[in-house]
Amino acid sequence: MQRFTLNFMSVATIDDSRKVTTRRLTEMKQRGEKISMLTAYDYSMATIIDRAGMDVILVGDSASNVMAGNLTTLPVTLDQMIYHGKSVVKAVRRALVVVDLPFGTYQGNSKEALASAVRVMKETHADCIKMEGGAEIRESVERVLCAGIPIMGHLGLTPQSINKFGTYAVRAREEAEAKKLIEDARLLEELGCFAIVLEKIPAELTRKVSEELTIPTISIGAGKYADGQVLVMHDMLGINKEFSPRFLRRYAALYETITDAVQSYIKDVKSGEFPNETEQY
Repeated sequence: MQRFTLNFMSVATIDDSRKVTTRRLTEMKQRGEKISMLTAYDYSMATIIDRAGMDVILVGDSASNVMAGNLTTLPVTLDQMIYHGKSVVKAVRRALVVVDLPFGTYQGNSKEALASAVRVMKETHADCIKMEGGAEIRESVERVLCAGIPIMGHLGLTPQSINKFGTYAVRAREEAEAKKLIEDARLLEELGCFAIVLEKIPAELTRKVSEELTIPTISIGAGKYADGQVLVMHDMLGINKEFSPRFLRRYAALYETITDAVQSYIKDVKSGEFPNETEQY
């Protein structure tokens, strides 16, 4: 097969440059290839992440925290998620783009769930949506899937239910909750979800769920036995210094890098060093 070098500094087959689809994620699970997933909320960062070779980009309702400064994901609106989704999709050529349905747009009302999902798909041109919950949202999942809209599920710690949980602690440590999570995972697969995010649950439970399902599992704080991993971009790049959970690995320290750059700019402006003779017309 012909080979070439992609602009994200890796040598790959032509197949690697194809658009990632829900079907390709299943194929990756079947051959034991791990799935990489990261959040993005704007055109510029999505461009970098996509060209770097990311498999899945999540336009997460975590935008409520890292973009809008809210304490939880609950305040973000459907209009805001659509705005972020449109910005990201314009940048992406390869990655599968998933947009979160925000709190209050699908729970307890399957007709509203369908209307919300349709708006996201039509207005953002994203590939699919993500919904939190299991049996509690069955009717909404069924109605959205019947419309031909792919759904990524989300079980374990579900941040949209934080007021119910009252804590961001690890979920499903107890047998009853672990059993329900397994049942919910099976249900979501049976209904037709193409993948499931598992958040902040014991690694051995993740292993069990991943081995039982034919659809991919994506871990965030749920250990290494999932079929893929996802992190929030701002956390992974070290832009957000306040959030330091056990599962987070920082791959850069951009808070310090950006601070240094901004302070250098301020210094040069104050001293008259910027702009110099070559930086003016």
